Formats: sequence, structure tokens, C-alpha cells
Amino acid sequence: MTKSILGYSIALVLLTAGACRTKQSQSESTKTTEQPATITAPVFNADSAYLYIEKQLAFGPRVPNTAAHIHTADYLAAKFKQFGCDVTVQSFVATTWDGKKINARNIIGSINPQAGKRVFISSHWDSRPIADSDSLPANRTKPVPAANDGASGVAVMLELARTIQQAATKPNIGVDFICFDVEDLGDGEKAGKDFEKESGDIDYVGFGLGSRYWSKNLHKPGYSAYYGVLLDMVGAKGATFPKEGYSMQMAPTVVNNIWQTASRLGYSQYFIDTPGGQITDDHVAPNYIAKIPTIDIIQLNTLTGGFFVAHHTLTDDMRYIDRSTLKAVGQTLLQVLYNEQ
Repeated sequence: MTKSILGYSIALVLLTAGACRTKQSQSESTKTTEQPATITAPVFNADSAYLYIEKQLAFGPRVPNTAAHIHTADYLAAKFKQFGCDVTVQSFVATTWDGKKINARNIIGSINPQAGKRVFISSHWDSRPIADSDSLPANRTKPVPAANDGASGVAVMLELARTIQQAATKPNIGVDFICFDVEDLGDGEKAGKDFEKESGDIDYVGFGLGSRYWSKNLHKPGYSAYYGVLLDMVGAKGATFPKEGYSMQMAPTVVNNIWQTASRLGYSQYFIDTPGGQITDDHVAPNYIAKIPTIDIIQLNTLTGGFFVAHHTLTDDMRYIDRSTLKAVGQTLLQVLYNEQ
């Protein structure tokens, strides 16, 4: 996925306008930092999550309009169904920034689908077709394996679903796991230059097509969630997750609750209490278009302002994946979900 780090200089007024229309009562309903969690969640199995990343990579790069993409989509839908989820598959045709037509699928697995209060967890599952940040020019036209940049977030969601299904007690709320497709097909050189609002929509040069489609065509009539969480590059060794800028503007209570929960669990070295830049990612469309307060847990280097070292290279494979990081993210989210009322 190519993301644009917009810093603090782009379109704050747009986000301020969007924030006024979000569900204030929903954000306020989440736990504050002064309300410690009282329910102990089940144990998140990082070994299992690790294996789900390996399985996704075994299909090959998940580039849209390829066999690997088709097989991975079938696998993900089947796994969520195996874990007791109500599965919805959104099939659609996306148009890329350069006019190509792409067959795409958003895959949604829902736990407790009848619950009125809902939270969604999301990640993109496709692979970028070009490793345009690779150090070797010969590799820059090859597809990215996308172990951390995509597969890690999906693996955490799969393990969350499996853990909840097998647990003796379930969360009191409904949970939707959303696998967004065609996130990573944009033009990296133009990203950040053409960020604009057009007819109430957002255009960031072809990125996040699946999340934009879902935000305009919610998978259930009248669907609503109190908030959403996007997982992006959540599996690398030594990852740090600062408080991403749009997340803090659109849903600060949600951010603070999750970061405080991570701290109580001993994961503050990952969930660092530091401001991050604004990232054009799959949480932007749910905020703007679907009006659901949505945050981004994303690895960022607060010193360099960049992503993890193998971002958009052929080395984004299992060598960088670390079980400890997967554990920190997965266990934190379980604790948050189990303490929603």
C-alpha cells in the first residue's frame, strides 16, 4: 500500500467539517481513560496469527485480477465462516487512477449480527502490484509479498474471530471484521498532491478504493457502528504506533481508550503516546463518507516520518514479522472489545 503522510498541513478544515457530523454520542459512549477495564479478555494466540500471515503469502502476491487474489478471497471468506461469522462478500468493479477496471471483493465477517451496538475492525488484504520503493530498480515492477502491509492486519482479525468463537464468554457488542480490497493500487508519486474534496467524496490518487466503496455501499441496510479501527502494518518487529493525526481529530476518545488499554497491558512500547502525522488510509472514507468515527493503528517512524523499512519492497515478507507485535495489537483489541458495554 502506498500511503501519503500528509503531516499537519493538508485539509484540516475538511476534517474539522467532517468531525462535526460524526456520531458524537457514539464517541462519548466509549470508555474514557479514567475507567479501567474490569473484564479480562481471552488470550490472543500470536502463533496462530503468524500462521495466518504465512497462509496468505502462500497464495502469492494478492494483486487484483490474478489467481492469487481470487484464491485468497475465497480462503478469507471461508475462514470467517468457519469461525462462526455471518459472512458478506461485496463484489464490485473498481476503476483505478489510470482507468483500468479491477474485479474486487470486500469481505466482511460479523459476530453477533443482531446486536445494536457494533464496532468494526478492518484491514486491507490486497498486495501492491509494484515494489516501487525497492532498492533494486529491477524489482520495482514486481508485486509486493505484503506480509506486514496488509496480511498482518488480516491475520490479527482472523485470530480475533477465532478467539471470540472459542471463548466461553463473548463480547456484549457486535463486531464486524472488514477486509478492504484494492487499497494499494494508487499512484505513489502523485499521492498527497491531489488530495481534494469533490462532491462530498475524497480522491487520493487511487488508494483506498475498497474502503470508499464500502463507505458508500454499507454491507447491511442501515448499518451503523459506534466506531471503527483500521489495522495497517501491525506485525513488524519493534513497531511503534503513534497517535495518527486524522484519528485524533475524528475520534480522540477511541484512540485514547485503546492506547490506555495497551499501556495497562504492558504494551506502551508499541502504542506510544506521541502524535503522528496524518495518513491517507482506509479510515478516511469511513470517517468522511459513512460518518463512522474510525481510527488508524499504523506503524510510523516518528523520527523519519516514514513507514517500516520494507514498505513497498520485495522484502516485505515473513522475515520482518514478529509474534510479539502481533500479540500486543491482538490482545489490546480483545481487551477493548470485551470491555465495551
